[in-house]
Amino acid sequence: MMMMLRCWLWLLPLMVISVSSQQSPKPHIIYILADDLGFNDVGFHGSAQIPTPNIDALAYSGLILNRYYVAPICTPSRSSLMTGKYAIHTGMQHTVLYGAEPRGLPLEEKLLPQYLNDLGYTSHIAGKWHLGHWKMPYTPLRRGFNSHVGYWTGHHDYNDHTAVEHGFWGLDMRNGSRVAYELHGQYTTDVITQHSIDVIANHPVSKGPLFLYVAHAAAHSGNPYNPLPVADDEVIKLGRIEHYKRRRYAAMVSKLDESVGIIVDQLRRSNMLENSIIVFATDNGGAAEGFNLNFASNYPLRGVKNTLWEGGVRGVGLLWSQRYLKRPRVAEQTMHITDWLPTFVEVAGGKEALANFTTSLDGQSIWQALVQDEASPRKSVLHNIDDIWNSSALTVGDWKLIKGTNYKGAWDGWYGPAGERDPQLYNWQQVAKSLAGKAMLQLKVLPSRADQQRLRSAATVNCPNQQSNTQKGSVCNPLQTPCLFNLRDDPCEQYNLATQYPLVLNSLLSELKHFNSTAIPPSNLPDDPRGNPKFWNYTWTNFGDYPKINNHNVLGDISMLMEQSVKTVYIKSS
Repeated sequence: MMMMLRCWLWLLPLMVISVSSQQSPKPHIIYILADDLGFNDVGFHGSAQIPTPNIDALAYSGLILNRYYVAPICTPSRSSLMTGKYAIHTGMQHTVLYGAEPRGLPLEEKLLPQYLNDLGYTSHIAGKWHLGHWKMPYTPLRRGFNSHVGYWTGHHDYNDHTAVEHGFWGLDMRNGSRVAYELHGQYTTDVITQHSIDVIANHPVSKGPLFLYVAHAAAHSGNPYNPLPVADDEVIKLGRIEHYKRRRYAAMVSKLDESVGIIVDQLRRSNMLENSIIVFATDNGGAAEGFNLNFASNYPLRGVKNTLWEGGVRGVGLLWSQRYLKRPRVAEQTMHITDWLPTFVEVAGGKEALANFTTSLDGQSIWQALVQDEASPRKSVLHNIDDIWNSSALTVGDWKLIKGTNYKGAWDGWYGPAGERDPQLYNWQQVAKSLAGKAMLQLKVLPSRADQQRLRSAATVNCPNQQSNTQKGSVCNPLQTPCLFNLRDDPCEQYNLATQYPLVLNSLLSELKHFNSTAIPPSNLPDDPRGNPKFWNYTWTNFGDYPKINNHNVLGDISMLMEQSVKTVYIKSS
């Protein structure tokens, strides 16, 4: 009898661990990334112009990340998300990666899906990659993802899926490593949504937790011949927006919002929603008033995409989880895009896994700070250092340093449109009627109308009219001298306080110099002629995997052989 009792006592801890693991399975992680979405392009930040009821329903039921920072442009942001490192530490800090460049995110870097796969996750990507494809090892299926339907370059047309860059033109749509000719004519936002819901619907519970990275094309502009690609039927729905190009942009965002609702609804249908963590965020600030042929709005923040002003680096962001977040709120914890990797690693494996995996990262886990509403461990944010364009910016606490600027200051102003910001014009009923809103109601986590109004008001940035910025500070010309702003008092960067606070200025300059001493050189390279899609049946491809041939006639022969091969495969598959 005593022997049996001892056996039971010995087995008890194992039983407790087993029961605990059954009761607390690792959460599914769904990361939805918008492209070039402006701070003023979602309803929960105060705009009533573009309807985003699905995104808003998640925001009001979760955490609105009100001090969330990103890199100023696509490639640096995506590299930071995937590595947990500032772009200056991966060589990705200068502009973007172009389709014919023979480079990519360094292969020695371990990426987010690889970290999560080591912790039992299965990872998939839908949409934009933009971290290198010149050789196959740089592409998503070689870097931790089990599937990919989407594109490799930085943008493309949403209907014909071709991308124009530096005078080159070619098809860029993939299903895995295969060119997805069959998707021609299908709207990119819908293609990304479909792959996302297919992944969710076909993910068996027995396979463990899911990491799904949904990297939308929206609301990035398309090719110059059709910069704002969206169906006319969608544009007509938003006829009250007077400016035609803004109306087209709004329709693109509306389709993005629809996608969010469909994905949330599929999680509900698959009984995965209650155990999911959902993040919706942008990669950088919006391209406003014609920048990149686009019409986003960062109002009232200063600057645009690819500038270091708040309009370029303060991003839209939210986090939703019924399991971990007990009360919706506006989260004022400072967070940077590099923080997602260590944060997700902690969620997936606990602090022990975090200690093992994050020794060389710039990101910090913000999980406990967000869940417990504690102070953020992040005290500073390096926005970027670009020694080619001589621009850099750093925030420490409430203080922000701007040194140099991009485009010779041409995009350093404040850009609208402000849109409809009257709370009376916001359609509250749409929130509850949206697919995401219905899912939140079913889970009984959508707050009351009064609480939604309170959250929306708290997440709305208001600044006095920008008339005389010399009343509280001096004129800022970062091309001449560094500028200093107190973001807590002046989120719109109107009042340069460099003269009033020289000690603070020198302290931030010193820290910026230290960061620069750790930077590696930018990895940018000239376009490789082999990368021209005309040599590869007019497709953007992994040109570096083929022999280096200077004779274009030989390249033409290779292209012809590839085309014949593709036709043969297509005929056989048909």
